[in-house]
Amino acid sequence: MWDLWSARPRGAQRGVGTRGAPARRGSGSGGVGRAAPGGGPAARAGGVRALGQRRRPDPAAAPVARAPGRRTPKMALEWLAVWSWSLDGLRDCIGTSIQSVRDCDTTAVVTVACLLVLFVWYCYHVGREQPRPYVSVNALMQGADANGLQNGFVYCQSPECVRCTHHEGLNQKLYHNLQEYAKRYSWSGMGRIHKGIREQGRYLSSRPSIQKPEVFFLPDLPTAPYFSRDAQKHDVELLERNFQTILCEFETLYKAFSNCSLPQGWKMNSTPSGEWVTFYLVNQGVCVPRNCRKCPRTYRLLGSLRTCIGNNVFGNACISVLSPGTVITEHYGPTNIRIRCHLGLKTPSGCELVVGGEPQCWAEGRCLLFDDSFLHTAFHEGSVEDGPRVVFMVDLWHPNVAAAERQALDFIFAPGR
Repeated sequence: MWDLWSARPRGAQRGVGTRGAPARRGSGSGGVGRAAPGGGPAARAGGVRALGQRRRPDPAAAPVARAPGRRTPKMALEWLAVWSWSLDGLRDCIGTSIQSVRDCDTTAVVTVACLLVLFVWYCYHVGREQPRPYVSVNALMQGADANGLQNGFVYCQSPECVRCTHHEGLNQKLYHNLQEYAKRYSWSGMGRIHKGIREQGRYLSSRPSIQKPEVFFLPDLPTAPYFSRDAQKHDVELLERNFQTILCEFETLYKAFSNCSLPQGWKMNSTPSGEWVTFYLVNQGVCVPRNCRKCPRTYRLLGSLRTCIGNNVFGNACISVLSPGTVITEHYGPTNIRIRCHLGLKTPSGCELVVGGEPQCWAEGRCLLFDDSFLHTAFHEGSVEDGPRVVFMVDLWHPNVAAAERQALDFIFAPGR
């Protein structure tokens, strides 16, 4: 008979037959069965090596149809093999760890155990001292009206309020609040706040007259009278998309002015000339529930803003109305950690906002962002026929105030603290 092994070309010894004909089962090193008769040790060794190699297909050979379902048992076997190797590795790791503990010095083991106990005790101690819950903007407008409401406006009634009190002990109180926060949470990321509180007097007294916040100055923040829309792009776009919603609720509120001079919920502000009234939904971090019920959709919108300041005394949200002929006295805001956003609702001609000596005009349905810690003023020089200038005002976080700093400032300047 024809000797298949000796007559087959060298390529066939690797499991590939002559061109156009696949290798026979059991022949050559690519076969799985017994080696062909006459094959020596080299042939048998080649057959063993081929067990761990995949047969290279011949491009000219016709495709071989595979029975369905044969791949599934093979995949299952491979998965079981990998799983067994994982279990073996886990068992070796545990055994090595136990042996390492046995080989360790007794003093080192006791020291590690003591440190672990102290860590658990510390976690338990911190967990027990939960800080008082702060009302967020999303959870406001629940329960009865807030205490201290006069005509729907929240007036500060505490002589120790850090927002409204200016005395020598203010910095010590702020530093005490910072220490209390650090004990409950961490000092990590508190460098600028610590620096600002320790040197607050120098910062406020040495600031140029163009920017001089009245209560708290956070150092090393980029300063500019106006900010671009990209500073808080998400919230700006969300407010502008809901322009009609806010405008409709304002028009419903403003109809009450035909019945009386100052309807309930509105606050009259002092101005050299004209009238400036505001309708607060959130004032100094405190919700005005009665007003929020009158503007439910606008209130719900506040809960969708990512950077709205709602948990400290520097956060406000209100509708601001300037009548024709009104001029607001130049003044400074309380802090530089926020950006004040004005969404124009009604913007007749002759109205301007001047921040840091730079004038800007409002536009209906568009947001204007500025830093109110700069000296600023606003006026309405239009005629009575033009109607009032109306904006929806909301305070947003300065984009360069980090998340850890925001949490600490909410704690330090919490309403009533």
